[in-house]
Amino acid sequence: MPIRPENKDRYPDDWPAISRAAKQAAAWRCACTGQCGRGTHAGRCPNRHGRPAYGTGTTVILTTAHLNHQPEDVRPENLVVMCQGCHLHHDRAHHRVTAALTRAAGLAAAGQLAFDAVAIVAVPVEPVLPPALPAVTAPACDEPLPWFPQPAPTPSSVTSEVHS
Repeated sequence: MPIRPENKDRYPDDWPAISRAAKQAAAWRCACTGQCGRGTHAGRCPNRHGRPAYGTGTTVILTTAHLNHQPEDVRPENLVVMCQGCHLHHDRAHHRVTAALTRAAGLAAAGQLAFDAVAIVAVPVEPVLPPALPAVTAPACDEPLPWFPQPAPTPSSVTSEVHS
């Protein structure tokens, strides 16, 4: 994936060599084994650089992903060679936050009051449900409720009333 100009200084000077070495070590095949969270492949992703991607047929471009999203951290255990699909999926939450912050900065520059953009796009936690209320039974009542529609009499009940 192309490095954005504003992030270029976060990568080491020898990043192209580091990335290329990682791709060579992965035999030019996506090394994602589920880190992306797509759930579309069991085990290692089958995509290979320059070949059609499974599912879409687009040409695969291998990238080198930082598992912790920190470009400064180039330890081998933090780097995984991924096809563009796996990399985009791996970064989706990070991209959501970055996009919200970018929008907030644009609004602030235009004079809009600030808001907590990260809180808006934060991953929701499991809802906490209130404790269950005790079961309540309605009192028995033989009188029909005046506001509740009563069933219309059936023809058989009408004839039985007439003959009795």
